[in-house]
Amino acid sequence: MSQSYDVIVAGGGAAGFFTAINIAEQNASLKIAILERGKEVLSKVRVSGGGRCNVTHACFVPDDLVKFYPRGEKELRGPFNRFCSGDTIEWFERHGVELKTEEDGRMFPVTDSSQTIIDCFLEAAHKLKIDILTGQSIQSLYDAETHWKIETTKETFLTGSLVMATGSNPKMWDVLQALGHSIVPPVPSLFTFNIKDQRIKKLMGLSAQAGVKVKGSKLEASGPLLITHWGMSGPGILRLSAWGARELADKNYRFTLIVNWLNDMDFEDCEAILRELKQEHAKKTVSKKSPFDFPNRLWESLVLASGIDTETRWADLTKQQLQALAVQLVQGEYQVNGKSTFKEEFVTAGGIDLKEVNFKTMQSKLCPNLYFAGEVLNIDAITGGFNFQNAWTGGVIAASAIAAK
Repeated sequence: MSQSYDVIVAGGGAAGFFTAINIAEQNASLKIAILERGKEVLSKVRVSGGGRCNVTHACFVPDDLVKFYPRGEKELRGPFNRFCSGDTIEWFERHGVELKTEEDGRMFPVTDSSQTIIDCFLEAAHKLKIDILTGQSIQSLYDAETHWKIETTKETFLTGSLVMATGSNPKMWDVLQALGHSIVPPVPSLFTFNIKDQRIKKLMGLSAQAGVKVKGSKLEASGPLLITHWGMSGPGILRLSAWGARELADKNYRFTLIVNWLNDMDFEDCEAILRELKQEHAKKTVSKKSPFDFPNRLWESLVLASGIDTETRWADLTKQQLQALAVQLVQGEYQVNGKSTFKEEFVTAGGIDLKEVNFKTMQSKLCPNLYFAGEVLNIDAITGGFNFQNAWTGGVIAASAIAAK
């Protein structure tokens, strides 16, 4: 015995709920169900942003917003012109959730709790009579021309429109591949670098602005760099990992990282500043106090790494020591040997090839009445609320297309 619905949304995560709710709000006559393979829905929302749910980012210009997406930049320009961060804020306010902006632009519910977002979605789904069916692991999809036939481990469903919001689920990518879709192979994005190095061994928890680049590559980024017990993390590193997701996977996460602790200052300028410091602070001890805008502990570590002992005065620095210090400051090389997942923010680069999707409707170009939302597509962003914004935008566009049929 099969169950019939006008619309079935596969995936009970952020993209799935947002799509289903928006369809129901735009067309109350449609019978809608969300199928979730797990025991509970919205589990990734619960852990996102350290349990606070980083809903979106305070970047309101579509042409600027797309620059945060290593994959999807070109394709998202049109969609963001239809539903951007400002629309997200308005949508949540309309549903009783007020958002606040933090200094770095990230936006959270004022409650600082992801439960607020979960409750908002569950209440809206309940009010709109959307069926939420858990423990429904999809085994196969069959395109019967007039409708879709979906077989789960428990039962069979029939639907006129099917939305795939299944995230980075390799099994679902296999099912979609069987329908003729191309899958860009998944690789991790947003990860931190494992580095064992004497210079940073005792500096755990220290943060500084830095420029980072991969030696022998065009990959580079800048931003706060955080030293951890396993190596380096922070926004600058995460940005590099996102943009370099494929290239770093090809290197098996073994490469040389060049760190510029003075951000974008070059070697010549750095050397010139050190020569001035040598004149000005002749009688002072070099290692004593950082002359730059980063912590003393880091300065002392870089001074020692340059072959300058703790008692050496500026006046006594040799030309070689001064150059060695300039190298440590702006061209320090660190060996990366592996990666670690960044908190709970597991993001995958890969998914449905974007050439096979109509971004005016989020509909498959290969299979009519098949739509996509969220990370099932080969779209991903750096950390900061951007991955959720992709989910909201894609969800609204798919919803509008389905509701208007």
